[in-house]
Amino acid sequence: MQMENQSVVSEFLLLGLPIRPEQQGGFFCLFLGMYLTTVLGNLLIVLLIRLDSRLYTPMYFFLSHLAFTDVSFSSVTIPKMLMNMQTHNLSIPYQGCISQMYFYLFFGCVDNLLLVVMAYDRYVAICHPLNYTIIMREELCVLLVAGSWALSCGSALLHTLLLARLSFCADNTIPHFFCSLPILLKLSCSNTSLNELVVFTAGAVLMVFALSGILVSYGCIGASILRVPSTKGICKALSTCGSHLSVVSLFYGTIMALYFFPSLNNSNDKEMIASLMYAVVTPMLNPFIYSLRNKDMKLALGILLRSLKNCVLARLVSSTTQTLL
Repeated sequence: MQMENQSVVSEFLLLGLPIRPEQQGGFFCLFLGMYLTTVLGNLLIVLLIRLDSRLYTPMYFFLSHLAFTDVSFSSVTIPKMLMNMQTHNLSIPYQGCISQMYFYLFFGCVDNLLLVVMAYDRYVAICHPLNYTIIMREELCVLLVAGSWALSCGSALLHTLLLARLSFCADNTIPHFFCSLPILLKLSCSNTSLNELVVFTAGAVLMVFALSGILVSYGCIGASILRVPSTKGICKALSTCGSHLSVVSLFYGTIMALYFFPSLNNSNDKEMIASLMYAVVTPMLNPFIYSLRNKDMKLALGILLRSLKNCVLARLVSSTTQTLL
């Protein structure tokens, strides 16, 4: 009977957000605006860092990778969700679902590790300013980023390979807006005890390592700035740490609520709202928190806008002159 009830699943159905039909248009415009803000804001950060040589520092090097990761992280789920809301075609192929889950885990893990790397960079800059350029040399920066990408790839690939060996029953309905690993494990007809053990163990190790690295780094920063006699320096350092820690609290707090407190997961609606927070809201806010409030980034943006303005004016003058001649 168990074999008769199993079937080869060729596609899944993403039910998406629990939105009433008359509200689809409004939410579509809202999420489209948030996604475009995320893409344009983060790509602007990457562009400014690439164009302005004064931003060729370790902090902005890490920030450019974080911005690119945020764009990729949102692009894994939001375009598909928007397309489903517009076309009402809820299906996603099996291969597409597995690929979406892989890249979601991959970029999510990269985001985690880059936050740790950035916290370490700030620790060295504030606690060891005289040796900053020696410690945070180019080779170490590249190694930290490459290590973050490699570890994330390995972790996501492990979950994907373990999931690929499972069988799925006739029920292919996913009550979510993307292919979530915990939901896919619930839909499987196979024994998922190994998968669940790996998910919990890898998630716990990653979260403990990331939070420990961030908290230790900022604990040292806090102890260091309290010994600085300059009130202005203390306020500036506290402001920088506060912005970073606010994003860290939002990102990690949501994940912990999802995966480590089962009592909060009784409702799929709550889980989807929490998923939207760290898949949509956090990547959208990062450009404002990390960069657009930064003096160097504002200066680079002003230079870029003036250059574009001068270029447009020069083209207008050139075209006007040619017309008169």
